[in-house]
Parts: sequence; C-alpha cells; structure tokens
Amino acid sequence: MGSRSLGHIDHSLTETLPLFEDTPLRTKSAPERVHADHKGSIDTPAAGAGGERSRQKKKTSAFSVAAHVLATRQREISISEFFTKNRHLLGFDNPSRALLATVKEAVDNSLDACEEARILPELTVELIEKSENRYRVIVEDNGPGIVKTQVPKIFGKLLYGSKFHVLKQTRGQQGIGISAAGMYGLLTTGKPITIVSRTHPRAEAHYYELQIDTEKNHPIVLKESKTQWNGPGTGTRVEIELEGRYQRGRHSVDFYLQQTALANPHVQIHYRAPKSDLITFPRVVDELPLEPLEIKPHPYGVELGLLHAMLKSAKGQSIGRFLQGAFSRVSPRVAAQILDRAGIKPTAKCHLLDLSCVERLYTAISQTRILAPPTNCLSPIGEALIEKSLRQQLPAEFYVARTRPPVVYRGNPFLVEVGLAYGGELSSDNLVSLYRFANRVPLLFQQSACAMTQAVMSIDWRNYGLTHNRGSLPAGPLVILIHLASVWVPYTSESKEAIADYDEILHEIRLALQECGRHLARYVRKRRQEAEAERKRSYIEKYIPHIGTALQEIIGMPDQRRLLIEDHLKQMLERSRS
Repeated sequence: MGSRSLGHIDHSLTETLPLFEDTPLRTKSAPERVHADHKGSIDTPAAGAGGERSRQKKKTSAFSVAAHVLATRQREISISEFFTKNRHLLGFDNPSRALLATVKEAVDNSLDACEEARILPELTVELIEKSENRYRVIVEDNGPGIVKTQVPKIFGKLLYGSKFHVLKQTRGQQGIGISAAGMYGLLTTGKPITIVSRTHPRAEAHYYELQIDTEKNHPIVLKESKTQWNGPGTGTRVEIELEGRYQRGRHSVDFYLQQTALANPHVQIHYRAPKSDLITFPRVVDELPLEPLEIKPHPYGVELGLLHAMLKSAKGQSIGRFLQGAFSRVSPRVAAQILDRAGIKPTAKCHLLDLSCVERLYTAISQTRILAPPTNCLSPIGEALIEKSLRQQLPAEFYVARTRPPVVYRGNPFLVEVGLAYGGELSSDNLVSLYRFANRVPLLFQQSACAMTQAVMSIDWRNYGLTHNRGSLPAGPLVILIHLASVWVPYTSESKEAIADYDEILHEIRLALQECGRHLARYVRKRRQEAEAERKRSYIEKYIPHIGTALQEIIGMPDQRRLLIEDHLKQMLERSRS
C-alpha cells in the first residue's frame, strides 16, 4: 500500500462502538493512526497535542457517564426482599426444615406470651396434609391474645418485636421468625397467613388474613373481621399453609415437640401429626418458672467502641451518674473506684470525654472488682426438674443434673445447665445422644458447628467410664442434655440452630459436664464393682452344695445337718450382698 498524506483522510475507517447504551465511543481516525504508527516521521506537534487533549476529554466524559449510570441503579434493599432471596439464613432452605421452622417459631411465640402473662401454657399443634408436599400448620395457645392493632405488624413485618432491646431471657430475640414463616408460606403457596386472637374472655375474637409487601417490609391486610373463639378463655391461633415435607426422626416436628416438653416441664402440648391420632405431652409440674426481670448491661462485657458510643449519647450527664445508671452492679463506691483508677473527675461530662479518657475508663473497669450480674434476669430449668423430665422420657437407671452459677460474656449474663441419663434401656452400641437447648428451645440442626458439641468432644470421657475416640462424641448408653440460658444467646446465624464458641461459654459447659461426669464415674465404678462381686458370689453359690456334701463325707453328718449348713452358708452370702 502507498503512503497517505494528512490531507487525505479515509472516513470509511471511522467507527463507533457503544460503551453504554447512549454513549458512543469513536475509534481513531486514519491520521491519528498514522501519527501513532510513524512517530517522528511527520512533524505535527500541534495536531498531536490537540488529539491527546481530545482523547482525554472524551475518556473523562465516558467515565462520568458510566458513574452516572451506575448511580441510577443503586437503591435501598428491604429486609423482606433480602430474606426472600436468602431464606436459607432463617432455616427455610428445604421443605422438611421449613415445616419444622414454622412450627418452632409459632410455638416459641406462644410460650413466651403465656409466660409473660403468667399463664400455664397449653398448646395445640396440628399438621394437615393438603396435598403432596403441601401442609397447613395450625398452632393455638391459651395465652393473653394480641391487641388488634398489633396483629398486622407482628405477623406481617420483619424485624418487629418487643424483645430485641430487652436484656432478659426470652425465646425470641430478633422479631423475624413468625413473620418469616408467613412470608415463606406466601412465596411457596400464595396463601396468606391467618390469625385469630382474643384478648378478653367475654370479647369477640379478631380474624385477620395477612401477607407481607416484600418491597416495603409492610403488612397487607387482605381480610379483617370478628369471629367466635373456640374455648372459654383468651388465646391466639395461627394458620400457615406452606410447601413442606413431613418426616420422622431426630429432625422432625415430632422430636422437636418432645424436646420442647423435656425443657419446659410446665407446658402441656397436644399434637396431631398428619393422618395420626392426637398425642399429649403432659406437664410435669403445675408451677410456672421464675419470671426473668430486665437488667442493665454488666460493665465487664462492654467493649471499648460501645462504651464510647454510650458516653457520646449521654449528653449533659456526669460520668459518675452515668456509670451508676447505665450498668448493673455499679454502686457509688464502685463508680468512685473506677474513676479514681482512670484519673477522671466524677463531675466530668460524658459527651466531652475524648478517646484517651474513654480508653483509661475502659481499662479501669477491667481492673476493678465488680459483683457478678444479678441472676433474676435468667430463668433456669433447675436441677430437680431436669432430672424429673429425664426420668419421665428416658428409660435409664442413673440420672444427674447440675446448674452452674451465672457468668458474663460481652456484658450478657448466662448460665449453663447439664443433665445426664445413663444405662437402663438406652442403646450402648452407638454414640451418645446430645440434646441441645438455648433458652429452653431445642436446637436440632448444625450439631457439629455448635459450641456445645465442641465442649463435649473436648472432654476425655474415658475418665468417666465411657469409650471415647478423640475428635468425636463418646460412645455408650448415655444422653447428654445441655441448656444455655442467656439474655442474648449468641447464635451463629439467624436460623438459631447453633451456639457460637465464645471462650466463656465453652468453659462453663465444660465445668458443668465435668461435675456431672464425676457423679457418673462414681456410679459406673460402683456398678462394675457390684457386677464383679456378684460374679464371684455366683461362683460361691454354685459350689455350696458341693461343700455340704464334702463335709458330710468327712464328718459323717446326717442329711438334715448337711442341709442346715448349706442354708447357713447361703444366708451368709446374702448378707455379704447387702
């Protein structure tokens, strides 16, 4: 090809490529390519500088348009939209777990409502099979009912509840569960959640049909009316139709309700499985557990960043008053000790303290001896009731339970309870059965990811008479029950199926297990000694007639005398057994 002059421009080489839908980008023209390919052969400094400025301007313009277009795509994500696409985070990742999660959330809400109203809970749970892989879940309680204006928000709005900001033991925490179950039912069947509730024995019940507006996280009331309540008192009835799969076994609704009855001996549950007869789990005790009271956070568990934020929000308040009013177990004397160590005047204003002062205050708190948090914020099952519940459900021969004193993690009081059931008709060929509970709620999934399982596996159970391989659960005829009660349970996810492995929690679980293990070891050793002694006595009893015959032959005694000696020897053997 011949050379081309600058005056001859081949416009056919000019092209446009779309950067975005409305933003064309022009390619280099022929002279620009000539200038790029033959630098120095043609002296055109003015043209080169102008072309460079033009390219830079167009490049800047292109990026400006790109940022503008990307900015128009940004928008707020509703919490309902998020969980619609990530429902596995809430435990609705497959039909069988979704069915169990729905029952669990409804039962938890019912039990919390009854206990807060100081009513002995009586629940009815029913699963109706509508078609293959479609069920209608019905949960009814005898609680105080729900105020009419609150029904749509409680069942039709995620992150709405009364327990998130309260430091006391409750089953629910986040205000997600039951509304998420209703949202799952709507997504899989298109059916709304149905609620009937009555708040007074002589009043009519309120009937609602609801669904969630996932874009706005807002309830949509499809139907509202008054209706009759089946029964003399108050209560709430929830019905959700959903895609599910009913199964039996350790991950079933049946096992979950059995476990719920075990950890809540004051509850009576009537349960009807699909195409089955009514089953009743009777209550073991007719007394409600102690009512947990709301407390303030404990200063040992407050982190530096949270302490700084609390001080900033306490505008105009003196640091001395703040410490006494914001935390539990901080008396005027303790507050004075903390401030003296930190070198801060008691009259200093909280919001005026800089970060260095806050750091000194944080260090001084850790160096000051402060009483443990009050225990009235927790409601343990209790050693006696744990043993009684285990005896009612498990055919074992040895039972023991221990409740640890409350301690703190991250400023949140908690305590650990452990119960053991050993021997009897329990299987001795498999690994031990581990029953996990958090605030009286059974944890049926993610056992291997739970701190309770890690604590059990970290103990050498051979010291307590069991077979144990490192890195696994021990083997033997044993059921281990572990209950964690806390004002804020550190679940590993929103589905609330496993406990996070905080060092303080692991330590307390290990101590409780070791206390029970020592009692188990004494029982196992005693039983083995008795078995060995019985084996030896059986040998002696076997040879008593031979001894009598030999004596008769040696001494020449009559048969009556021989029989009398044999009876006397047997009596001596019986006395040794006792």
